[in-house]
Amino acid sequence: MNLFKKLFNTPKEKVTEEPFSELQNLPLDQIFVKNFIKNSGKFLYCTTLQEVIANLNNIIQENSWKTISCNDNDLLKLIKSLSLKTTDKLTQQFPIFLSCEHLIAENGSILFSSNQLKEHKISELSENFIVYATTSQLVASKGESLTGIKTRYQGNIPSNISAIKNYNLNCKDDDFMNYGNTNSKNLYLLLFEDL
Repeated sequence: MNLFKKLFNTPKEKVTEEPFSELQNLPLDQIFVKNFIKNSGKFLYCTTLQEVIANLNNIIQENSWKTISCNDNDLLKLIKSLSLKTTDKLTQQFPIFLSCEHLIAENGSILFSSNQLKEHKISELSENFIVYATTSQLVASKGESLTGIKTRYQGNIPSNISAIKNYNLNCKDDDFMNYGNTNSKNLYLLLFEDL
């Protein structure tokens, strides 16, 4: 083989590493953030609850939202100081403020279950999501996230487990497994450092 390359003076092929291999040496949170931003997600890192509230207020003002949907009592406590109407019904009409099950580093997706979404499909909900999550919810892979749900909710595993992995509303998913079911959302992530 080498003889032919010398005779015909063909250039050597450049070996390129896959993008994930360069991410493997990074900490889990950095892998997630890189993949999340690559998928057009908006990311705000918070070290105090005051920062969470301030960032949430900035998001609401930036988008001129007057009402948001929130069905989580703990999150309602965070927004009680904001001059904002809330509804506990998740609909397409209002932006949604909710928590999640896990943040998946391998593809930058966010995993939800019926604990957050109730009986609603992601595609039936508002195109605007604000997600509150903690750094302890970071996992490496989809498999690890499902194992975490199984462990956490032993004997009472939630239904309606689904993920959002694309945060650009104008992007079309060519994956035939997702035909007719787009989970693309305009999503803001408020990531709280809890470790």
